[in-house]
Amino acid sequence: MTVGTATIRRLATGVPGLDEVLGGGLPEFSFNVIAGAPGCGKTTLAHQIMFAQASAERPAVYFTLVGEPPIKMLRYQQQYDFFDLDRLNRAIRFCNLADETAAGDPAQVLDRIVAEVEAHQPALVFVDSFRSVALASQREDRSGLSLQRFVQKLGVLMTSWQATTFLVDDDMNDAAMNPILTVADGLIWLRQSVQHNAMVRKLEITKMRGQATLPGLHTFRIGAGGLHVFAPPVIVRNAGSDRPPRPTEHRLHMGVPGLDAMMGGGLPRGYSLLVAGPSGSGKSILASAFLAEGARAGEAGVLAVFEQQPDRLRGHEMGDLIEQGAVTVVDTSAPALSVDEIAQLLLAEIARRRATRVVIDSLSGFELALAPTFRGEFREALSRLVAALASTGVSVLMTSELEDRYSDLRFSPYGTAFLTDAIVVQRYVEIDSHLKRVMAVVKVRVSAHSDQLRLFSIDDDGIHLGEMLPDHEGLLSGQPTRRRPHRAPDSEESPWVAPVA
Repeated sequence: MTVGTATIRRLATGVPGLDEVLGGGLPEFSFNVIAGAPGCGKTTLAHQIMFAQASAERPAVYFTLVGEPPIKMLRYQQQYDFFDLDRLNRAIRFCNLADETAAGDPAQVLDRIVAEVEAHQPALVFVDSFRSVALASQREDRSGLSLQRFVQKLGVLMTSWQATTFLVDDDMNDAAMNPILTVADGLIWLRQSVQHNAMVRKLEITKMRGQATLPGLHTFRIGAGGLHVFAPPVIVRNAGSDRPPRPTEHRLHMGVPGLDAMMGGGLPRGYSLLVAGPSGSGKSILASAFLAEGARAGEAGVLAVFEQQPDRLRGHEMGDLIEQGAVTVVDTSAPALSVDEIAQLLLAEIARRRATRVVIDSLSGFELALAPTFRGEFREALSRLVAALASTGVSVLMTSELEDRYSDLRFSPYGTAFLTDAIVVQRYVEIDSHLKRVMAVVKVRVSAHSDQLRLFSIDDDGIHLGEMLPDHEGLLSGQPTRRRPHRAPDSEESPWVAPVA
């Protein structure tokens, strides 16, 4: 006998990012559990899914088993954008089973659920909070319906009625809930914790039969639109021509006269560039020049700024670009950020604007903006972010704050220099009792580039590259050398040139 392959339809949850984590949506006719601590968003998630799927042709019934009347629940849920008052009693029906639950017999609860389902033939069934049934089962005598049999019967009945079912509860870790975890097709766990006065919420799919889900904990927020889950950024695979173009065939101008020549003709399109240097060395100004040059070429830019508020950018070139709409700023002001959240915001804005240039200013500020729980995984998450951005074809410039100690040669405090395709370093040196800025191109993959150390200055018009520093061996590695200028035979020898510690 030949057994055919069953096709399972997947339902869209209406929760941004959740379908990606689930592997395409919720399996139709599945028996699911939504669990988590009080206040983590279980009821909001259930309502968001219900309003996304319920219609007159596919109605939903929402059973409440606690003493809280549905009218009180709806009073708060209608504050969300997904709430649709017109669908109440037409596509969505609320039923309070507090009396049946208080009787202490799960059989009465099941009988009422069965009666309502048979009467209204819903495609979606929600039971909130299931803890009440568990507590009731503990008070029953041996002649009553056990919790395990209750769950098994409920699961079988809902599947036979072709209803997608959701049990909502506060905690599923005790032994009384084991029957539910065994019978359930899907388990969605919501977690939350307070860290440094910031609320961090995470979601995990611990079980979803019949499909591959994204493993791990995924951050989410609750806002005016309900839940928003931030799945890891997707790396887009290029399925185009057999031979992709050489990256150095198309170069971008940097907006700083002379820097393109130092980079071998400019930044190859689609590359990621790290600009590293100490505070005040001109990293943000170089980033502004990069976006401004793109705007002059008709290219849209996206900016994620962490070191200063966007309103402080007004009044100089970057502020003008923002006001003109050539550059859009990604909102990084939310507390307890995660790298995946920033990645999704960037990717969404890149797609919306069809942007080709992206600036992250800076990685140091980025790390400080993260919730403490995410800082330990910053390097790994940043690798995913850079890979995802690169897969879209955009060119990325990231700045990194460095301590100008000169005792070692580093380009990023996170060991992330290997992630980028090109590196430009900015440093300070002391010459004749003056601080001078120098710039060098350290790396451009698959491309020849200059190895010169060039002085540069900054004024109201931006960065100006100057002359090369001759005979300054060891400048980047921190080994001071004697300056050897042209001098008359009788002049005194110049003083030592030492970098500032």
